[in-house]
Amino acid sequence: MNSGQTEFEREIAQLLVSSLNLTVEAGAIDPEAPLFREGLGLDSIDMLEIALAISQHYGIQLRSDDPDNAVIFASLRALAGAIGARRTETGR
Repeated sequence: MNSGQTEFEREIAQLLVSSLNLTVEAGAIDPEAPLFREGLGLDSIDMLEIALAISQHYGIQLRSDDPDNAVIFASLRALAGAIGARRTETGR
């Protein structure tokens, strides 16, 4: 099941599933659904784990004190957009 994910969103969804040991399939994550609370039910510790996995995998930093974190981590689609933009900025 694709649920409207782009290829890059699916790649990030797979990273989330593997780094957080989620029981949901990567392809089943709705790209527009919230990652926290009522969506996947993630918490602030999960956010740190995601940021670490993204740093290791993509070589970009997502800081815990970034004022845009609520927007960046709002959904899979928002996270993919933020990673894509930062990869473009750093040339990775």
